[in-house]
Amino acid sequence: MASTADIRNGLCIKFNHDIYKIVEFLHVKPGKGPAFVRTKLKSLTSGKVLDNTFSAGHKIDVVRVETHTFQFLYSEGNDFHFMNNESFEQITINKDVLDAPELLKEGTNVMVQINTETDLPLSVDMPASIILQVTYAEPGVKGNTATNATKPATVETGASVNVPLFINEGDMIKIDTATGKYMERV
Repeated sequence: MASTADIRNGLCIKFNHDIYKIVEFLHVKPGKGPAFVRTKLKSLTSGKVLDNTFSAGHKIDVVRVETHTFQFLYSEGNDFHFMNNESFEQITINKDVLDAPELLKEGTNVMVQINTETDLPLSVDMPASIILQVTYAEPGVKGNTATNATKPATVETGASVNVPLFINEGDMIKIDTATGKYMERV
């Protein structure tokens, strides 16, 4: 058993008969009253996000997890297939567990957290950014760049991303996987 002092981003805990991952937390010490920890929890089974407040010193049940590097192989309907880079063992993960499945490119390395008690995958951590090629983009109009205007572009994985007007088909762009937004041209 751990307490609220051990809370950190990415920690997996048992809460309300489910396993949750702490997405973000904030320790609050108001001027009047006891301290508490405000958290945002993401269910690893359903993907739902909920806000919860723990009083300071509250006991939490931590789930022991191991993190391994897996390579994305291919998707088949709602199932995504990954291979362990060390043991070459393959696993299948449902689309709901992934944060940004539309940005996954074949061959991308991701970090998979596995519950040590049940040997089942809990969550998939994407790299911070991913580089993809633009497969379709409307041509930009010359001289229309005075404002921060954007246009939709389709990347090689099929995802649609808003990009600046100077991006053309065939360009390689870097995308933030947490927000799904354009970062820069590569």
